[in-house]
Amino acid sequence: MSNHVRIALDAMGGDHGPPVVIGGAAIAFDRHPEVQFVLFGDETAIRAELGRYERLAAAARVTHTDVAVRMGDKPSQALRQGRRRSSMWLAIDAVRQGAADVAVSAGNTGALMAMAKICLKTMEGIDRPAIAAVWPTLRGECIVLDLGASIGADAHQLVDMAIMGAAMARVIFDLERPSVGLLNIGVEEVKGVEEVREAGRQMRELDLPNLEYVGFVEGDDIAKGTVDVVVTEGFAGNIALKVAEGTARQMGEYLRAAMSRTWSARIGYLFARGALQTVRDRMDPREFNGGLLLGLNGVVVKSHGGTDAEGFANAIDLGHDVVRHELQHRIAAGIARHAAWIERRVGREAAS
Repeated sequence: MSNHVRIALDAMGGDHGPPVVIGGAAIAFDRHPEVQFVLFGDETAIRAELGRYERLAAAARVTHTDVAVRMGDKPSQALRQGRRRSSMWLAIDAVRQGAADVAVSAGNTGALMAMAKICLKTMEGIDRPAIAAVWPTLRGECIVLDLGASIGADAHQLVDMAIMGAAMARVIFDLERPSVGLLNIGVEEVKGVEEVREAGRQMRELDLPNLEYVGFVEGDDIAKGTVDVVVTEGFAGNIALKVAEGTARQMGEYLRAAMSRTWSARIGYLFARGALQTVRDRMDPREFNGGLLLGLNGVVVKSHGGTDAEGFANAIDLGHDVVRHELQHRIAAGIARHAAWIERRVGREAAS
């Protein structure tokens, strides 16, 4: 387990840029004073914010660039204009060069994924990376992936995601054998598309020792916390994420409107304020900010673009924790077992 973590930050990413990034770094630095930060972006703007945080300023290094990826840029446009020069690319490249252990950006998701794939490449045995995030549930938390790194997935890729998600759950939740489910339109083995059914068959036959495959799960099982890891392809995963975010906002608006409608409701709010605050804290999206780009030769964390400093600090915390607990090595070991199983299976089929 590594205690010394170097974190590269895309200081220009997100809706708010340096104020949120530097503010988040200051909060994270209070929690992890051993961390070293490398900040990439407009040095004048970065130094202006660092002036507010004396301790962070003494422990941070700044690399100037005047190129930043805009939130509305297409990935291809960002690659053409910002490759090798933008704050986003430089933060990722610091990981590739070994100058940092993790890169964190609140910037354009498509551009971040494209740059990370080109700069870091995928791990041996991984066809494509996935975005994984922690999700609040009635039982606590679970991990859901893929949340939009790519569209579609075959059975082999779904199994790889299950292995990566389980490795992340062992790190984040400190579980010896996390439970894993494949998202489907029903729990029966005959339901769903062939790719999902075949992935289920492979998961049962693999019987990996460091995860418990429980079968198919449905959409409502995510919020129930039925399993520790929910696996799906990026199209469905991204829709599920956006629906959950929208529903949370909708319920919040309904509650605010109901509590202010009448005098009796307002009085009732005074008595229920503590309980409502607990619910609000439990559903606070800042607490679950940070999507991990799994399957790359390096650790990259995507923060929500519109988050505040506290939310960005939580994204930094995620990167810090997975580096300290050597997530990359755990994923590589699991993928190697999967590859060996596939090789044995092909050999048996050829012999027969």
